Amino acid sequence: MSLIAGIRNRRLDGAPTRAQSIAFGASGFPIQLMTQTFSAFVVYFYVAHLGVPAGWVAGAMIAHGILNAVLNPVVGALSDRLRTPWGRRVPWIGLGIVPLVVAFALIWMPPALSAGGLIAWFVVIVAVYDVAFVVVVLNISALFPEIFRTTGERAAGNVPRQIFGILGMVLGTAIAPLIYGSLGWPAMALLLGAVCLGVLTWSLGGGMIERVSGVSPSDAAMPWRAQLKHTFTNRAFVPYVIGSLMVQTSVAIIIAAIPFYVRYSLHAAEGDASILLGAIFVAAIPSIVGWSAFVRRTSPRTAVLTGVAIFGVAVLCFLWPASVLGAALVGLGVGVGVGGLLQLLEIMLGQIIDDDAARTGHQREGVYFGVNGFIVRGAVVLQAVVAAWVLTASGFDASLGDAQPSSVDAGVRVMLAVVPLGFTALAWLCFWLYPIRTADVVRPVAS
Repeated sequence: MSLIAGIRNRRLDGAPTRAQSIAFGASGFPIQLMTQTFSAFVVYFYVAHLGVPAGWVAGAMIAHGILNAVLNPVVGALSDRLRTPWGRRVPWIGLGIVPLVVAFALIWMPPALSAGGLIAWFVVIVAVYDVAFVVVVLNISALFPEIFRTTGERAAGNVPRQIFGILGMVLGTAIAPLIYGSLGWPAMALLLGAVCLGVLTWSLGGGMIERVSGVSPSDAAMPWRAQLKHTFTNRAFVPYVIGSLMVQTSVAIIIAAIPFYVRYSLHAAEGDASILLGAIFVAAIPSIVGWSAFVRRTSPRTAVLTGVAIFGVAVLCFLWPASVLGAALVGLGVGVGVGGLLQLLEIMLGQIIDDDAARTGHQREGVYFGVNGFIVRGAVVLQAVVAAWVLTASGFDASLGDAQPSSVDAGVRVMLAVVPLGFTALAWLCFWLYPIRTADVVRPVAS
C-alpha cells in the first residue's frame, strides 16, 4: 500500500495513542524553527548582508503581515468546507509542506540581482511562503481539537506540541547564526529546510489523523456571511479572542523591550539579553506539564485566569532588578506564566469550537483558528506603537549610544513591566467574562 493510500484509508476512532500524540506535537518544532529564524534574521539578511534599502524591506514586511493576516480566515473557511477521501485538513497539509519548506529555503538563497531585483524576489518568495505557511499551520491547528476531544486529552496532547515548539523557538534564534556564520546563508537554508521537511513528513505520517466520524454533509453549505455572524456573535469567542490579543501584545512588548532593558537599564552587554530570554524558556518547558495537570483538575477558564494572573504579577517584578542575575530570576517567574498561556489558550479555543458545534451543528475549527490568527496579528502593530511612544516620551536618542538620559531607564522599565501588566489586566478581565465554566462541552456526533 502506498503512503498516499495509507493516509487516505486511516481514520482515528477513540483517543490517540502516545506515539500519535508525540508525532502530531512534533510539528511544533519546524513551525517555530522557521518562524523564529524568519522573524529574527530576515531583515538583517536583506538589509545588512545584501544591501537592500531598509525602507524597501520595511514596506515588504508590512505587506507580508497584511497578507498573512488576511489569508488566515480565508483558508480557514475553505478548509472547513473541503470534502475529500483524505479528509478536510490532511490534503492541505500534505500538499503544502514541500512548497513551504522550499519557499523558506529560497528566501535565504536569492540570485545575484540588483537591489530592485532582490526586493522583488523577496516579495514574491515571501508571498509563496505566507500562503504555504498559513495553509499548513492553520490546518494543523484545526486538527488539534478534532484529534483531542476533551480537556483531559487536549491537556496531555498539547504538552509535546508546546515543548517541541519552544525548542524550535530557541534553536531558531540560537542555531541559525552559528550555521550562517560558519557555512554561509545557503547552507543554513538547506540544513534547516531539510530538518523541517523531515520532521513535518514524520508528523504528517504518524500523527495527523482525521476522525472516523467526520462532519455532516450540511456543514459545507454554511455561507460565508453566516460563518462570520456565528463567529463574531459567539459569547465565548469574543472575550477569548480579545483576551488572547491582549496576552499576545504583552508577550510581544516584553520580547521587544528586553534588549533595551539589558543595555539601558541593567547596563549590561547586549548579548546578555539571551540570558533573560533563556530563563523564560527554561521555566516555560517544565511548567507546561504542571499546567496540563492543573487544567485537568479544574477547567480551562480557571486555569487561564490563574496563568494570566501569575504572568502579570511576575512581569511587574521587572521594575526592580539592577543586575542581569536578578532580572533572570524574574524571567523564571515570567516563564511559568508563559508556559501556562502556551498550554491553555488552544485548549480554551477547542472548547469554544465544541460549544459552537453543539449549538449550530457545524464543526468550524478552520474558521475559528483563522479569525483568531487574523485578530492576534494586531499584537505586532500594538507592540510597535507602544515601543515608539514610550521611547519617544522618555527622550531616547539612538545617536547618544549608552549616554541616554535617566528618563530612558524609567521609560524602558515601564515598557517592560507596567505596560504589559496593563494589557494582562485587560486579558484577565476578558477571560473572567468567558461564559463556559465547565471542563468539557459535548460535541455532536456526525451521522
